[in-house]
Amino acid sequence: MFSRKWLTLLALVLSFGLLATACGSSDDSEPAATDDSSATTDDSADEPADEPADEPADEPADGDEVELTQDGGILAAVQSRGTLNCGVSGAAVAFSFTQADGSVTGIDADYCRAVAAAVLGDANAVEFAALTAAERFTAIQTGDVDVLMRNSTWTQSRDTEVGMDFGPTTYYDGQQLMGRASDGFSAASEVAEVDGAIVCTNAGTTTETNISELAASLGINITLNTFEDFNQVMDGFLSGACDIVTTDGSGLVGRKAEQQPAGEEWVIFPSTPISKEPLGPVYAQNDSQWADVVNWTVYSTVIADEYGITAADVDAALAGDNAEMVRLLGGEGELQSTMGLSPDAFYNVISQVGNYGEIFDRNLNPVGLSRDGSANARWTEGGLIYAPPAR
Repeated sequence: MFSRKWLTLLALVLSFGLLATACGSSDDSEPAATDDSSATTDDSADEPADEPADEPADEPADGDEVELTQDGGILAAVQSRGTLNCGVSGAAVAFSFTQADGSVTGIDADYCRAVAAAVLGDANAVEFAALTAAERFTAIQTGDVDVLMRNSTWTQSRDTEVGMDFGPTTYYDGQQLMGRASDGFSAASEVAEVDGAIVCTNAGTTTETNISELAASLGINITLNTFEDFNQVMDGFLSGACDIVTTDGSGLVGRKAEQQPAGEEWVIFPSTPISKEPLGPVYAQNDSQWADVVNWTVYSTVIADEYGITAADVDAALAGDNAEMVRLLGGEGELQSTMGLSPDAFYNVISQVGNYGEIFDRNLNPVGLSRDGSANARWTEGGLIYAPPAR
């Protein structure tokens, strides 16, 4: 009797349990619904979102920092827009200089074109934005430009505190000073000789900080005048309001070549620069896909330079037996498609803009700057220009 009672109770409990399970079933337990939902998410990753939860990540509701993703970062925005917005100086001779006809020339301008060639297949699909030193980083932070190619020095504070990320160095530079031979300066002069001079440079730059700190350490007195635009700095030097101008050595070489008056001799000193100024592309933090695109655009020009592959012979290289170059140019084993680019992205870079040596020589040789014996020589020739392997 006792056993039959318990068996009866057990049967009732099981019956109620089954009934409760049946009544509590919902759509989210149905395999078909789950599978369809997953498929929709995957297939529509690149489509415009209709639901609030899928709104673009660059429209935060509460103003918090947005974490960019592989599916919705700068690369997607540039490809959708069809134009690369590239920040430059516009006043840096041989780096980015706006000509009378509105065109922009220089090594920085050509690297803007290289990124456009990689991303859009067209090196001319660039909108150049001329930015002052004070404007440049804000333009990156606000998204006004996609990448900054503006002879900007990679420093610890800019990489961390300011919130920028830096790509590969495209030019290793160093700060120097320029004065007039008629004032007693020569290429053998030292910084201590500017004691009592009026020194002019750009405001808000590493050059301003460097010369101030060096003067203090040497115990010399200088009057430091700063200007937003380097054209204003040079106007002051030409008028005699500035005894000395200081900036990256490459910038001084360019200005000397372009603006030195006939019958006057400008001299650049000291022979050893007073600082390290690694210059290269700058972009917003937290978008690793875009960082990869910009970085490997630069690396592609360096690797092509290492192998001596120029704009004139990319087709032969693509059909050749150098496996690394074949991959890089879009042949067997290419990796560009995994980056969100077309397989021939770097083929377009080299064929339309050239390798690192071509870009350097075209822009910097005319003002007297050479790779020979400098940090900008190939790593195999004692320089620092070096790229990771394309594999």
